[in-house]
Amino acid sequence: MQAAPPNPPRALVTGATGLLGRRLVARLPDAVVLSRDPAKATASSPSAKAYAWSPEAGPPPAAALAEVEVVFHLAGEPLGDGRWTAEKKQRIRDSRVLGTRNLVAGLAGLERRPRVLVSASAVGYYGDRGDEELDEDSAAGCGFLAEVCAAWEREASAAEGLGMRVVRVRTGIVLSPEGGALAKLLGPFRLGLGGKLGSGGQWMSWIHIDDWIGILLHASREATVLGPINAVGPRPVSNAELTRTLGRVLRRPARLPIPGFALRAALGEMSELVTTSQRVLPKVAQRTGYEFEHTELEAALTTLLEPRGARPG
Repeated sequence: MQAAPPNPPRALVTGATGLLGRRLVARLPDAVVLSRDPAKATASSPSAKAYAWSPEAGPPPAAALAEVEVVFHLAGEPLGDGRWTAEKKQRIRDSRVLGTRNLVAGLAGLERRPRVLVSASAVGYYGDRGDEELDEDSAAGCGFLAEVCAAWEREASAAEGLGMRVVRVRTGIVLSPEGGALAKLLGPFRLGLGGKLGSGGQWMSWIHIDDWIGILLHASREATVLGPINAVGPRPVSNAELTRTLGRVLRRPARLPIPGFALRAALGEMSELVTTSQRVLPKVAQRTGYEFEHTELEAALTTLLEPRGARPG
């Protein structure tokens, strides 16, 4: 008689009310979540146990960390909501840097610590790099986001001194119609008002939301994953190709480009989210055995955007 599989380790998630956090919690039985608004967290993830935590204010409650084996740390001020004023940039930095520092301080106070911390970062770590192919061994870049990501990762790495395995997940453009960059593009593209952003030559490192979750779960389970891991698909595309492909999947024209100066005028410094070029490859994920479900952009967009009844099979 085959033995029953072991129970999955208990996981804690910060940032659980965001799109990515909600989708991750849905894959984790008996999860614990930390949130500024525990009532909202409970409403979005009824099966999880929620505790209140303001990341910048101090360490999380010790009760939330009890008997946790894996920590997924996703909390951070949203990048794409509102112009990057000086106040907004400070919130972006503090929510990530101070929040991670306070989380690690809470972990340090435990007698029995989780075995692994999977901490969010972003491909913004690499800065604007043109056509250069980038992997986890590539140096950090320059600019606001690169500096924030580097500081964010340093705080997470401090947990290695507590005897924990630490994985720093450098996330690219996560494709989901429910939020993020794709959701913002859908409105104008469906009206036939879409087109390339800026020059269109900038590289976009994308990943289907299912593969993003897959990489985080892989990182939590695979002991050989240590340090940075790029959460991107294996085939980055130019912005021109991404927007052209999106138009084709939606069966709409994509011939109305938005010049770089117009993006800068409309978005200010936040425009770097769509105008910087990052040709990032998932070297660590592939080397450690992660198998991508979605490797081609058009097929990935089709699975996300076509009505279920219209899909083959």
